[in-house]
Amino acid sequence: MSKEVVFDIETQNTFEEVGGYFVDKLKISVIGCYFYETNSYEAFEEHELPQLWQRLEKADRLIGYNSDGFDLPIMNNYYSGDFLKFPRLDLLVEIQKALGFRLKLDDVAAATVGHRKSGHGLQAVEWWKQGEIQKIKDYCLQDVKVTKEVYEYGIKYGALAYEDRLSGRKAIPVDFTRKQVEQPKINLTMGF
Repeated sequence: MSKEVVFDIETQNTFEEVGGYFVDKLKISVIGCYFYETNSYEAFEEHELPQLWQRLEKADRLIGYNSDGFDLPIMNNYYSGDFLKFPRLDLLVEIQKALGFRLKLDDVAAATVGHRKSGHGLQAVEWWKQGEIQKIKDYCLQDVKVTKEVYEYGIKYGALAYEDRLSGRKAIPVDFTRKQVEQPKINLTMGF
């Protein structure tokens, strides 16, 4: 049984609020995950992150969208190790390798699996300010579901899709299979 984890984060604040692209100043409101091992979707609030770290340390691979450039560096603000040294797959990195440019998850999902995300991350920041944590969890887990569907489509067909304004739907060749490379040693969370 696979121990892969698809994940996404939402933040309490924005880059505009912290004065620029400073991932070290962003705070997590919620991390949503899909655990293949248990076939379950779960959301973790900021105070629950130590429980999540132990589970991520045991994962075969972490799967996200723009996770290398956004999610994992922000998660590292809360973690004593380095999530960027974990076995991982950033779908956006693979798309950029294939096309030479970046695409929004929303656009890839619409062309690949036929539906879009349920909103955008700035809504989640507003919900945080209003204390509407359940709305953040629901939104985040919907993003995780969309990411999972795009990932599984790429595994099954070796391609994703996007809409080109000039020529319509175009394929994005991808290889999401796990490549066997020796992973560096990582710090594991203390079990106290």
